Amino acid sequence: MSALINPRRNEEAAALGPWFHNLHLPDGSQTAPEHFLGDFPSFKWSSVSRAVPQDMRGWTALDIGCNAGFYSFEMARRGARVVGLDVDARYLRQANWAAQRLGLSDSVEFRQGQVHDLITWDSQFDFVWFTGVFYHLRYPALALDLVRRATRKLLMFQSLTMPGGEPAVPPPADMRLDDRDLMLADAWPKLAFIENSLERDATNWWAPNAACVEALLRTAGFRVLSRPEHEFWMCEPVATPPNPELDRLRSLATRPP
Repeated sequence: MSALINPRRNEEAAALGPWFHNLHLPDGSQTAPEHFLGDFPSFKWSSVSRAVPQDMRGWTALDIGCNAGFYSFEMARRGARVVGLDVDARYLRQANWAAQRLGLSDSVEFRQGQVHDLITWDSQFDFVWFTGVFYHLRYPALALDLVRRATRKLLMFQSLTMPGGEPAVPPPADMRLDDRDLMLADAWPKLAFIENSLERDATNWWAPNAACVEALLRTAGFRVLSRPEHEFWMCEPVATPPNPELDRLRSLATRPP
């Protein structure tokens, strides 16, 4: 019944649809009350929110692949000033509309773009939210390097995964060519490539196992602090060695035409 409290508001939301985020609005209505996943992403947030700082006043946050802004709004409610980034103009229209209804327009700014645009950014954010994106990327390791550059304090990372990879095999300091049978172990870091589509989505390119996720995070310069939910990792940045290849790519990306 709550979705019928404000018919006009529902008409406005429907005109902006379809929605992937089921947002709960102040009047009791919802943007996607019949979502195929249920009350998404609220049920995910209920599991991972305990790992997110309760008081984010004075923090800046970046929500990469923000969609209609659910996580951006939750971080703003905890006091953060948030930049939401998404490539899809429809989602950004939804997010801006919802921000006004939720009274959060002064705390959240939505921009059109994608994670690889960070190659030209010099900004850092105290908290980076990077969920629902990694497995859609053609160049995932580059994206993770860029996310590391943008992260000052904490990263929440999520990816679709494949079975296996737990517990992870401790990585050898070096491998000989004749030792490649080690890679066949179930717990070896693996990244499965999806050539066609998964669930009718041709942008689902990758499915790492848990060991691969953590290996990728380490090599990008993150330390895993906790795993608050299946396929979610809370991380902190650590010192990283020089990355001349990334520096070269940044130089090319920022070179005047």
